[in-house]
Formats: sequence, structure tokens, C-alpha cells
Amino acid sequence: MAKSLTITTPEQMRQLGAGLGAIVRAGDVLVLTGDLGAGKTTLTQGLGQALGARGRITSPTYTISRLHPTAAGPTLAHVDAYRVTDMWDFETIDLEALIPTAITVIEWGEALIEALDIPYLHLTITRDDGTDELSDMGERRVTFQTHGDRWAQRIDLHQLQAVLEAMDT
Repeated sequence: MAKSLTITTPEQMRQLGAGLGAIVRAGDVLVLTGDLGAGKTTLTQGLGQALGARGRITSPTYTISRLHPTAAGPTLAHVDAYRVTDMWDFETIDLEALIPTAITVIEWGEALIEALDIPYLHLTITRDDGTDELSDMGERRVTFQTHGDRWAQRIDLHQLQAVLEAMDT
């Protein structure tokens, strides 16, 4: 069953990432889906900040992946599968070796993650307000869909909503 939240600012998207940072652990995989400018990297920045990730978190579109050591322990692996055209390209990253010890975020990975046959949390970010795709303003709906038992008991929508409400006070 999918769960959804409404996000209205880039700062709220970062706070959502930080909220996820409180529950992720080594071996977790998050797949982010959404149009260009939807907030995938912004969410990852919030996650990285919560984990104490070193280095500037930017979209790894051309490098395909970036590794950020964290104060929390596990490495934050930030992968962008937008330019990955087949599984061979994806395998060059060696995710199967990395995933057990890292917290892995894969942007645009929905078509490739099934081939890995691992549990993951899928976050789909859609615009609810019709703004153009590169706008930083506008409402987004973030839908969470768990795949596998690993995530099913750990996603508390009310806890994540409380993080966002705290931003408004």
C-alpha cells in the first residue's frame, strides 16, 4: 500500500530527507522517481546532512555515482541511473558489492532495480500544481511504496509528517 505526503518547499524536501536519515541503515536502498527538478537530489541532500555526509551532494548524472562517507558510519552512495542504458552500465558501479554496507539512493532507477532483486523503498515525486518542471516552487506529492519486508515496518508516515510540521513552527 502506498503512502503519500505533500511537500511545498525545497526546505521541506530536505527535511523529509533528514527524516529518512533518522531511520535508514546500512543495506537500505531508496529509489527516487520524478521529473527533472522534482526534488530527488534535494531530498538526498537532506538525507546526507542528517547522516553527516562529507562532500557536496549534487546530482551524479554524468558521473553516475558518488560515494559520501558519513559520520553515521555507512557510506551514502548516490547513484543517478538517468544515463544508464543497460544492466552492463549499471553493473560497472558494482552495486551488489556496495549495497550491503552502504545507504544507497538511486535516482531514475525504477527500471533497473528489479534486476537486482533486493528490497527497496520507492519514492515517487510528482508535481500537483502544474508548475514547469525546473521550478523550485510548487507543491509536490511524495509517494512511498515499499518493496520487500525490509521497509514495511519502518516507514511511519506520521513520523515523517511531524518532521514537516515542525518546519512550519
